Amino acid sequence: MNQTTKLLMAAGLLLTATTTAAHIGHGAHAESGFLSGLLHPMLGLDHLLAMAAIGFWSVRQNNLMKNATPAFVIGGMVLGAALAWGGLSLPGVETGITFSVLVAGILIATLAKLPTAVGGMLVGAFMLFHGFAHGTEMPAGATLAAYLAGFSIATLAITLVGRGLGSLMLKADSRFSRGVGSVLAVAGAYLAAA
Repeated sequence: MNQTTKLLMAAGLLLTATTTAAHIGHGAHAESGFLSGLLHPMLGLDHLLAMAAIGFWSVRQNNLMKNATPAFVIGGMVLGAALAWGGLSLPGVETGITFSVLVAGILIATLAKLPTAVGGMLVGAFMLFHGFAHGTEMPAGATLAAYLAGFSIATLAITLVGRGLGSLMLKADSRFSRGVGSVLAVAGAYLAAA
């Protein structure tokens, strides 16, 4: 099986997730902090689309931004979770999450290139909301370190799948990337309206 087929299969499997499953906080995987953390980002369409979109978008950025994107993603996620675990509040979490899908879609559709400082702050801010949601939804009894490791690994995997798909699109007509971005922007608008 070639690389393109593997990436497309991985993307297809990830896109079969439902929007509500990531927000349950309990269930069969609640006993294992690691498994719960690992599944949480993959079972929510909003999380899945945002992380994959950021990876996809990062491919067209300058080398520093492209290489630093995984650090910005994880840094924002961990900071957001730490805020939740520290008992702090973050207003507009769900709005921030859906807005991240919408804006990432627009960035892809317009083939926008941002300076590393701006792009890094934007990605970090997006992931702050996602991380906060993950932090507040950690199941009771789960160990913090295991849960953190699980959602960090899943987040990186989704971002890298998005990057792989973005790399494939670099070789194709830019209209394909613009189409992907447009679909993501519409999905973000739908999630915001729902």
